[in-house]
Amino acid sequence: MKFVPLSRARSAAAKPLLAACAAIALAACGPGSQAPVAPAEVTRDTVCSLDGMLLADYPGPKAQIHYDQGPPDFFCDTVEMFSIYLRPEQKRRVRALFVQDMAKTEWNNPSGHWIDAKTALYVIGSDMRGSMGPTLASFSREEDAKAFAAKHGGRVLRFDEVKPDMVTLDGGVIRDKMM
Repeated sequence: MKFVPLSRARSAAAKPLLAACAAIALAACGPGSQAPVAPAEVTRDTVCSLDGMLLADYPGPKAQIHYDQGPPDFFCDTVEMFSIYLRPEQKRRVRALFVQDMAKTEWNNPSGHWIDAKTALYVIGSDMRGSMGPTLASFSREEDAKAFAAKHGGRVLRFDEVKPDMVTLDGGVIRDKMM
């Protein structure tokens, strides 16, 4: 019986596994792979994909959806983004969703500070209004979302807790008692 040091035996057993991992990594770099998506900055001319409103003219968090094909959709409100994304008939393959971190930008003139919409926290039911009325304020940190809710009312939700009936595009007119 030949003695093989344990470290050499492990090394020999690991070679096929390392080769397989390298092949997978190289395949991921091939023509079918896509680079990570970066959020696009909103300009004075950026319009909402739903209604053509100029995003820069309205308060509250903005949003954008990037697809596998075609240009991104921009929204003057997080409610619009959710209403499109959560529609059962939404068939376009989504690569990325972005919203603004409202702890880092001004409510009345938000710019920049884009974060991944799926990892963001949202405050629903606050007294702060977006372009179309009630909106979901977006935050990257739970502490910021809770502080906003304590000051402006509402409750904190994670992305997957937002349901279609919470993001209707009626502007909240039926339920809004402040109008």
